[in-house]
Amino acid sequence: MISRILLLSLAWVPVAQAAWHGDVQDKMGTRVEVQLWHENEDVAAELLGEAMAEFDRIEASMSTYRESSEISLVNRDAAVRAVPVTAELYALTELSLNLSAATGGAFDITYDSVGQLYDYRERQRPAADEIDARLEAIDYRFVTLNAADQSISFRQDGVRINLGGIAKGYAVESVITLLRESGVEYAMASAGGDTRLLGDRQGKPWIVGIRDPDDETGLVTRLGLVDEAVSTSGDYERFFIEDGVRYHHILDPGTGRSVGGVRSATVVGPDATMTDGLSTSVFVLGPEEGLDLIETLDGYEAIVVDSDRGVRFSSGLDPQ
Repeated sequence: MISRILLLSLAWVPVAQAAWHGDVQDKMGTRVEVQLWHENEDVAAELLGEAMAEFDRIEASMSTYRESSEISLVNRDAAVRAVPVTAELYALTELSLNLSAATGGAFDITYDSVGQLYDYRERQRPAADEIDARLEAIDYRFVTLNAADQSISFRQDGVRINLGGIAKGYAVESVITLLRESGVEYAMASAGGDTRLLGDRQGKPWIVGIRDPDDETGLVTRLGLVDEAVSTSGDYERFFIEDGVRYHHILDPGTGRSVGGVRSATVVGPDATMTDGLSTSVFVLGPEEGLDLIETLDGYEAIVVDSDRGVRFSSGLDPQ
């Protein structure tokens, strides 16, 4: 009789059902989202909490808006002394400088020497003489890395670095690495225009839409992606219009002014840190030079919407 009751009791135990779990929060100056597939709701909730904490950790270190951040300390002191930094910030700065060299300075983390003068929420921009006075401080070659003591220094006064063109991609890549190492097989992490996908969406590709720059609900195309990263830099992300001129946050390091000729640049590839930096690079270089750059990189593809709303594809994505 006891064994019969035990068998009946076992038959009533609910079977765990795998499902999608997600969270959306405001972090890093944008909206971040994480989705993951897991059979245990409690474990999924714990993993989501760890993912959001990873965004917080990276923001605390790399935000120039936080006086206590590691990068703010570098910006305050690196012109007068070498500032020791964590291995993480050192490595991401080194990667950024290598990307600067590869793009002929189109990607340049010292853009903030002028970029700090813009406030897109308050519709404020620097006067021409203010830009000209600080423009000479924009040059990635003014940043010196010393591997011996893992420090950063600046060769000139007025230099500031800002990882805004690569840090969000780095963050979503870090979140996906955390989830993968925790045993998750299917997931998505996004921060603004940067998304990293882990696996597929339960037997089907993830469908990622490339936004129409003039219509936040419209798309210029869709991509079916599996285990890829995708980053978009657009002139519609942070901007204001004054006297018919669009002032947006993607600056030409050579002029200190908003880049023209491109509305958005999207890069797809295996690593979100690189797709983030490359989308900024392609935007600054323009459609022709930007797509030429992408053609030299194995595993990376791009879509550019130019100022005439023409849509251009790298060879691996060309619908023709």
